Amino acid sequence: MDRKLFGIGVLTITAAVLFIAQFIPMRVAQARDAIKDRDYTLVTSRIQTGGEGLYIVENRTGMMAVFTWDAASRTIKLRAARPIADAFAQ
Repeated sequence: MDRKLFGIGVLTITAAVLFIAQFIPMRVAQARDAIKDRDYTLVTSRIQTGGEGLYIVENRTGMMAVFTWDAASRTIKLRAARPIADAFAQ
């Protein structure tokens, strides 16, 4: 077997593996996880404007901050930071 035939064989096998791999279902990221510690609680959830947000609550002070991913600038943006009591005020 010469090098040229060996190279073609390797590329053919790689192409077959990649072709089959495209049909394997991928898990989609879902915003429904929560992590609670003594000082902080982190929750991911969908936001009204579309996309997903990360809610961080500092348990000692009762402050909550919402962060979202800004695809245009490829950065994480702070959307709001308020006391958690404001969410339940009438």
